[in-house]
This record gives sequence, structure tokens and C-alpha cells, in this order.
Amino acid sequence: MEIETAPLILTLRLDEKSQAFFDELRKLYFPPERNYLDAHLTLFHHLPQDQAPSIITKIEHHEIELQVSGLRFLGAGVAYTIESGKLNAIRADIANKLKEYLIPQDRQVYRPHITIQNMVTPDAAKALYNNLKENFRQFSAKGLGLDLWYYLGGPWEHHSFHPFTPA
Repeated sequence: MEIETAPLILTLRLDEKSQAFFDELRKLYFPPERNYLDAHLTLFHHLPQDQAPSIITKIEHHEIELQVSGLRFLGAGVAYTIESGKLNAIRADIANKLKEYLIPQDRQVYRPHITIQNMVTPDAAKALYNNLKENFRQFSAKGLGLDLWYYLGGPWEHHSFHPFTPA
């Protein structure tokens, strides 16, 4: 896929400590042959290049507190669930401004999460889910801004970073 025609993916940039935590888990549990991305919190999977950047550039917000509130069994993987009213509000604002361009996946109810395992057998996923759930304790993370990425049919290439104002 060519960059000129590639759709854009929008993610939330996490604080360094949280990013390192999720990246380490992803390295441990994601099938290595399919793990060509860092851990990420996706807001939109497919945005148009000609519309999204101008909308994202205008988003002004302070850094966001996130609650890593639990684990989610995905059937063939495991994710950490994220709660943040401010994140949901930012996403809803962007969705409203780009509603005519959203694909069905991006029109669904938004359930923020960070996937640390995917594309494994249901038994392997359930075992990891149960193992992680045993010792899980809620914790906080911080959202530092928005990253746009070119989707290139598998790998992503960074387009731009739009930082939030420090709290």
C-alpha cells in the first residue's frame, strides 16, 4: 500500500512508564511473527488523509488521566481495559466531526483497551487471562497526546504527533 493512499490510524500516546509496561507484556505474549507494532491504544482504525489531520491538529486538551481498570478476554487474546471520561469525550468529538468518513468498525461503541496478546488459541488466551487476573490491581496511566499513523497493510508509519498541554 502506498503512503499517498494509505488510511490513517489514530492512537493515544501514553506516558513512558506505561508504554514500557505494555510493550514488555506484548513482547512476552504476542506471537513474535505477528508482533511488528508497539503496544497501542487505538481511537480510530481508518481515517481519511484529506480530512483527519486538520481536525486532529485543532484538538486542544490537557494530558489525560487513564485508569487501567481490568483485563478483557478477547477469545484469541488478552487486553487491558482503559477507563477515561476525558478520552471518551475527545474520541466522541473527533467521531462527530468525521462521522461521514467513519468505517463500521469505528462507528461501534468505543471500548478503550490495549491488546497485549492476540492471534493465539482460545486456550492459551484464557490461560493468560486467568493468570494475569489473579494478581491484577488497578493503576493509572497518562495520555500525552494523539498520534496519527499511516496504515500500510500491516506495519504502520508515523504521520504526526499532536501533544496535549501538560497538566
